Amino acid sequence: MKLPELKNSEKYVGLYAFDFGDHCGVGFTAEEVAELFESEKYKDCKAYKIHKAYPDGKLELKGMRAEIFQLETGMFFYSDDHKTAKQDFKVLVNLAVKTAPPCRARVHLAEYSEEKFVTALIYPAEYDDEISVWLLDGGYKTAGAAEGGLEAVQKYYDYKPQILDRHQLFGKSEYQNRTGQELLAAVKMAVQR
Repeated sequence: MKLPELKNSEKYVGLYAFDFGDHCGVGFTAEEVAELFESEKYKDCKAYKIHKAYPDGKLELKGMRAEIFQLETGMFFYSDDHKTAKQDFKVLVNLAVKTAPPCRARVHLAEYSEEKFVTALIYPAEYDDEISVWLLDGGYKTAGAAEGGLEAVQKYYDYKPQILDRHQLFGKSEYQNRTGQELLAAVKMAVQR
């Protein structure tokens, strides 16, 4: 895959390079990559997340499986009492109000039993690294056990805990996502943004 020359390559960190086979494009958003993978024509192509950019225009890329764009992952923060769990939930929602997360996400306050509660943060799997950084930068901490990942989400859904409270988080984006014909018309461009 031959990448195009980029000016201001650092602005592409967090975006994607998409290898169409006969050419590639740089600067797609996660939502655009997901839509391309959903199309019959591009379902077998390859996508790479841009993790680092250097002043000389070189990029560090991480290959992304197409399936990851169809999955949810999450982080689950456990507590032994309702009061603590409710506080964890409030702090997480307040963090999102203060600093928008990198993507849309759902937050649940749920009860497994009288002695087990969870604050669940569920989001698109392709944003796993960005959500981790957002939580760390925001100083989000809990006192109880925590777990995360694709399997943790499935376990949560399978158990069907009682949801006591919920909140939808809306992510910030520097870029407007293109969809449908607008996106398909742009696939021949080497530099998307």
